[in-house]
Amino acid sequence: MHSPVLVLNESVKRESGSKVHHANIQASKAVADIIRTTLGPRSMLKMLLDAAGGIVVTNDGNSILRELDVAHPAAKSMIELSRTQDEEVGDGTTSVIVLAGEMLHVAEAFIDKGYHPTVICRAYSKALEDAIAVLDKIAIPIDVNDRSTMLKMVKSCIGTKFTGQFGNLIADLAIDATTTVSIDIGNGLHEVDIKKYVKVEKVPGGELEDSKVLKGVMFNKDVVAPGKMRRRIINPRIILLDCPLEYKKGENMTNAELLREEDWSVLLKMEEEFIEKICSQILSFKPDLVITEKGLSDLAAHYLSKGGVSAIRRLRKTDNNRIAKACGATIVNRPEELQESDVGTGAGLFEVQKIGDEYFTFIVECKDPKACTVLLRGASKDLLNEVERNLQDAMCVARNMIKNPKLVPGGGAAELTVSATLKQKSSSVEGIEKWPYEAVAVAFEAIPRTLTQNCGVNVVRTMTALQAKHANGENVWIGIDGNTGEITDMKERGIWDAYNVKAQTFKTAIEASSMLLRIDDIVSGIKKKQAQGGPTKAKPLVEDGENVDSEQMLPD
Repeated sequence: MHSPVLVLNESVKRESGSKVHHANIQASKAVADIIRTTLGPRSMLKMLLDAAGGIVVTNDGNSILRELDVAHPAAKSMIELSRTQDEEVGDGTTSVIVLAGEMLHVAEAFIDKGYHPTVICRAYSKALEDAIAVLDKIAIPIDVNDRSTMLKMVKSCIGTKFTGQFGNLIADLAIDATTTVSIDIGNGLHEVDIKKYVKVEKVPGGELEDSKVLKGVMFNKDVVAPGKMRRRIINPRIILLDCPLEYKKGENMTNAELLREEDWSVLLKMEEEFIEKICSQILSFKPDLVITEKGLSDLAAHYLSKGGVSAIRRLRKTDNNRIAKACGATIVNRPEELQESDVGTGAGLFEVQKIGDEYFTFIVECKDPKACTVLLRGASKDLLNEVERNLQDAMCVARNMIKNPKLVPGGGAAELTVSATLKQKSSSVEGIEKWPYEAVAVAFEAIPRTLTQNCGVNVVRTMTALQAKHANGENVWIGIDGNTGEITDMKERGIWDAYNVKAQTFKTAIEASSMLLRIDDIVSGIKKKQAQGGPTKAKPLVEDGENVDSEQMLPD
């Protein structure tokens, strides 16, 4: 089974057989061990130095792993798992790595005994089907319109994070933001686009309790002419543009030859008339605020301020889209095409405020906003960055609940129920697949075991008591309280997990471990790096009889 390392040529190296399996398993376990201590509410924090020399303090699995620079391909694959989990459901990034590492760890014994990886993978996929069936069975539906249930749910999910200590604050922000941008698309389905329509604006200073969800949007801009334009307008009429309000410049470099002095003044007058025409087209709709993504010339600013209109220029496209969603305006590409229906009238207040040293524009008190901004205040940038990461997770959990309103017990109770059920079912599995199938049941215990370790209680005694409670698939809601290490009913403590997150964790972990087990060859075709001591200097070219006429000259 142990194949030697084959050197095909000086730059291509090949490893195969069980040696590769062992190397992959060891690399995956190493990645899992890095973030094992960050699982649960009593978890440790990690301090990371990023490439730019900045410091990141977090216990979020994905944030830690993306800062790692690893060489082994299996370890890179494991890190990718965490990123996938974060993009798909936004939570469970640590659990998926711990579970995948454990799945590979239990497979190592079968590889040593000479089991074929395909047999192990077949047993794993069978166990995954049964595990999802158990989750479906124990999941309970909830009413997403019941705020107290949603609050409990989001709180229990961010209880394991750094901001868990701030109580309801982050959970309230997350629920307010996601319900604001939720769009009913019929048949009981909802579309919640957090990435596009929820902006998190971090402003250092003040207290964390000052953070709030605005019924509208805010962005870091001031009006073009502060002295002449209004900074506060109630019930503004808003026009959004995607074109420059300045004289058009030619696509290519243009030269104009003027023969008479009067022609120069004619040329300037044409420019002025062009801008005046654009501004009059805009002013005919009687707007109070004009926002454009492109430039706005001083002359255009003069005409607009003369008409009592405030203007903001060079706004990001994403911010412009959010304003359109919040106030009901339509972004227009050409002023000639403006219509009354394009004017946004849904906003209640436009205001420019100074926070710290910078000016921020607020378009708030919108009637039915489908976009919002979460304003975060806090003592330092590091604190704000960590709060933002936790808020993103909380919003993803709230989004999952709106999309698929089902709950499963947290605190390792779901994993223990799945484990007990799989152990019972393993007796009915025929052939040699029985043993890897049973090993999956043991691997699921890694989550409650890690929670117990991070609480600082006696692991063996607690795990034995938990296994006894779940022995026959009973006591589905009995798990471990991550704060105290007590064995309690998860329903009473309000410790829940979203069904989506748990199902995705199981699928990702088992499918990824199966993929890594199927690898039996690693061929690297990377050229050898130059010998230490840096690159060798090229020898100077010296002319001789043969190349005397060439252009290569002697170096200075």
